[in-house]
Amino acid sequence: MFQAAAKTLSLSRGASFSIRRYCFKTPAKLRVSEAVSGAHLGANVKVQGWLRSVRPQKANLFLHVNDGSALQSLQVVASSELNDPLLTLGSAVEVTGTLRKSPHQKQPVELEADQIHVVGDCNPVDFPFKKKERHSLEYIRQFPHLRCRTNAFSSLLRIRSEATTAVHSYFKENGFVQIHTPVITSNDCEGAGELFRVEPSGPENEEGEKFFSVPAFLTVSGQLHLEVMSGAFSRVYTFGPTFRAENSQSRRHLAEFYMVEAEVSFTQSLEDLTKVMEDMFRSATEHVLAHCAADVDLFHKHVTPGHRNTVEAMLKKRFPVVTYSEAIDILNHSSQKFAFPTDWGCDLQTEHEKYLVKHCGNVPVFVTDYPYDLKPFYARDNQDHPKHTAAAVDLLVPGVGELCGGSLREERLDLLRARLEETGLEDTYSWYLDLRRFGSVPHGGFGLGFERFLQCILGVDNIKDVIAFPRFSHSCLL
Repeated sequence: MFQAAAKTLSLSRGASFSIRRYCFKTPAKLRVSEAVSGAHLGANVKVQGWLRSVRPQKANLFLHVNDGSALQSLQVVASSELNDPLLTLGSAVEVTGTLRKSPHQKQPVELEADQIHVVGDCNPVDFPFKKKERHSLEYIRQFPHLRCRTNAFSSLLRIRSEATTAVHSYFKENGFVQIHTPVITSNDCEGAGELFRVEPSGPENEEGEKFFSVPAFLTVSGQLHLEVMSGAFSRVYTFGPTFRAENSQSRRHLAEFYMVEAEVSFTQSLEDLTKVMEDMFRSATEHVLAHCAADVDLFHKHVTPGHRNTVEAMLKKRFPVVTYSEAIDILNHSSQKFAFPTDWGCDLQTEHEKYLVKHCGNVPVFVTDYPYDLKPFYARDNQDHPKHTAAAVDLLVPGVGELCGGSLREERLDLLRARLEETGLEDTYSWYLDLRRFGSVPHGGFGLGFERFLQCILGVDNIKDVIAFPRFSHSCLL
């Protein structure tokens, strides 16, 4: 069994790879992304990372080192004197040497090593990922503690990080104030009852006594807390984890996932929301394509070939808008047989959503004005009898279906009170009625599923492959 090791391998004075004058200076510590950029040619540097490949030859030793800062690894060229059994796939190393131009076009920069320090060894026999094999996302999902070391998943995590930056940048540039909404709440915003209850686990807690004095749950949405803030800030947003106790192991569902949610005050129509939704989608997507080009290309070439064309088509056209009633007509005139009914008043299922996207040219499409009875108590009543709809909107996207859901909020106190009385929630949401009593304005908001956004732009089929540690029914590894 290999043990943790720390071993320094240095060239002797007579070695063919002579120690250069830079060795007498303290080497500059660089990330791999900085080293491969070509901006530091001729410099004496130190690079730390993990070995992605080891190729010993008679005279030379070739290594590829990666530290997660870029998809591209840094090629290290060393004398065969520096070869050692501890230099194996997955080993952690610290390499000191001189950056120089490489004769290979694919790797224009390489590091001529003077010293290699093995920080941590790795047993290549037991390591589940092999150098020359391209492992599927399904295969690496079995190893949540190791899959970040593969090219595909490290690319995914860099994309996810950059997409997070893109979302925050969009809101900051457009005057939104970020609100840290609570993870623990006493509200069931969605009204579906799929909640995780929060209770202390220690034996010192008396049986039956509530820690918060009221039932407390993990949040399913930050919307209601954003609505509180929208009485003082005209544009607010939140971005964080949400939880849903849905007993599903499907490729579409997680028990813990991230939501981007926003509220806009002084709205006049649903168009005030759809504009923000479309602009944010475009801005975030373009940012990711520009800042993670190599990582996105890996997915579009090797994981989901051809998906780049879909993404580019989405960005070229404005998103069409159809009403729910028009969507039902489209479905009912289709020759496709659906598993779920398409009568007016039925909720749209994933099969319906994907068909509507294809019908509209395989680009994102807004569906507006849903039946009033399908939407929660806070959705604004359109008062358009006899069909009776709510001012609600969903954004449907290729390959995923629903990406965003939102609505104008009911700001009219009498109508909101009547709706809460119908559902028996007037006492529970008396504070919500106060928001309408004291300076209420027309407002609305939406939520975007962050994992579904990543699925949409990358073409990934299973939502468990776009989050670092997926939690779902009967699975909470690590």
